[in-house]
Amino acid sequence: MISASNSAPFKPVKQRKKNPMLDKNGIAKRIAQEVRNGWYVNLGIGIPTLVANFIPEGMEVEFQSENGILGMGPFPFEGEEDADLINAGKQTITALPGASFFSSELSFGMIRGQHVQLTVLGAMEVSDRGDIANWKIPGKMVKGMGGAMDLVASAENIIVAMQHTNRKGESKLLSECSLPLTGVACVKRIVTDLAVLEVDAERGFILIERAPGVTVEEIQAKTAGRLVVEGDVPEMKF
Repeated sequence: MISASNSAPFKPVKQRKKNPMLDKNGIAKRIAQEVRNGWYVNLGIGIPTLVANFIPEGMEVEFQSENGILGMGPFPFEGEEDADLINAGKQTITALPGASFFSSELSFGMIRGQHVQLTVLGAMEVSDRGDIANWKIPGKMVKGMGGAMDLVASAENIIVAMQHTNRKGESKLLSECSLPLTGVACVKRIVTDLAVLEVDAERGFILIERAPGVTVEEIQAKTAGRLVVEGDVPEMKF
């Protein structure tokens, strides 16, 4: 198990100074509020790996990696890395006492058997029906599809951690994904640098919370898919 007392000494991403949007650590910190005591959790590469840094004090969570580890510990300090201990994103990790190592066959049996309570993934695009595209951009080299397709097909609780827009300022929350899909109608909740949104296949993106200092109007302007705003939308609390 891992708790806040032994969370990863991962180098934090610098906070924006004049921008109210959340940085990557802020997104991960908000997602950590969704984790429950005793859960088995799979974290995708990128922003999701930061979630382990913000597990609340006293909470015990078991982190699973699809390359065959149950009981991942914090990221190692510089100089203490073990090249044989890596997660699915090929980052060096540590293993907590009692951790288990096993084949990918058994690991994916855990995933496909729905023994993982929460999956946190990054995404390039998400549609307002809950479709997710996060594994390939046509024309660009890709190492492989990884375990994302099995995770989104099996997990009942999927949270996406992502930036609300791409580098061109275009929305990544769409009415329909333009990139090859990883999964269909599977995403339940999204946490971006602007907002927390629930996904309802019939209604679209339901705005639940705003990032501190971000207005509803800004979120509306940067969401290309259907966005439902009901009453006053509170700011995120940390």
